[in-house]
Amino acid sequence: MAKYQYETVKVDINNLVAHVQLNRAKKLNAFNDAMVRDVRLVFEDLAGDKNIRVVVLSGSGRMLTAGLDLTESTLLKSTDEETGEELDCARKSYNTRAHIENFQQAFTAIEKCDKPVIAAIHSGCYGAGVDMVTACDMRYCTKDALFCVKEVDVGLAADVGTLQRLPKVIGNQSLVRELCFSGRNMYAAEAHQAGLVNRVFDTFDEMMAEAMNMANLIASKSPVAVVGTKHNLIYSRDHSVAESLAYQVTWSSAMLNTDDIPKSFVAFVSKEPAKYSKL
Repeated sequence: MAKYQYETVKVDINNLVAHVQLNRAKKLNAFNDAMVRDVRLVFEDLAGDKNIRVVVLSGSGRMLTAGLDLTESTLLKSTDEETGEELDCARKSYNTRAHIENFQQAFTAIEKCDKPVIAAIHSGCYGAGVDMVTACDMRYCTKDALFCVKEVDVGLAADVGTLQRLPKVIGNQSLVRELCFSGRNMYAAEAHQAGLVNRVFDTFDEMMAEAMNMANLIASKSPVAVVGTKHNLIYSRDHSVAESLAYQVTWSSAMLNTDDIPKSFVAFVSKEPAKYSKL
């Protein structure tokens, strides 16, 4: 669609569902600066689109992503882009900090997007890929999928979301530390057992079909209910039970004032699908 044009990401819209596809297949969908920018932009754009209710995220070509593109990354640049002069230690550190924050914000944009995001993962999901899919709401994968917190093998700690989100996704600190310290591969069956993925499929086509089916099912629900559910689940993850209950009171005191509730009751009684207004 003309509205969604990006250098490294492809977007297809079908009814109320957006399919976002990483589109650097020749580079195994490795993250360069352009793709970091595009991932952030597409999810910020989708967050503001009232015609979209659910997003499916996948990768083109051989795998979801090979992680960071070390051949194109400007993470460790040591010279000024305009003058070519060598940067001192303070300036190098300042620029590196800004670069990492920008990378983090690309994946935080997925989490902040008020639409549920379903990650559809095939073959490799390395490094930054784990950072990305842990920011999604749900994860499906093919039986040949593997997950690898690869950063330790290139001399750094994962710094754009894995260390913060993975422990809360699978709830097993011991396993998380093993994966992050060792950089070993976690294959589909183990990822399913650990709770990283919801379901495992034999083929890519089967996975995408079910991801789209689930997306359409969610899209048929009240957008007020779905947005409120995602928002409060994330809030509750990061706050105590007491704080989250108090916050829920405030949220619901406003959001219960919606036509979606009587529409849902009528749909239940009549066995006919409800037609909900845009948010």
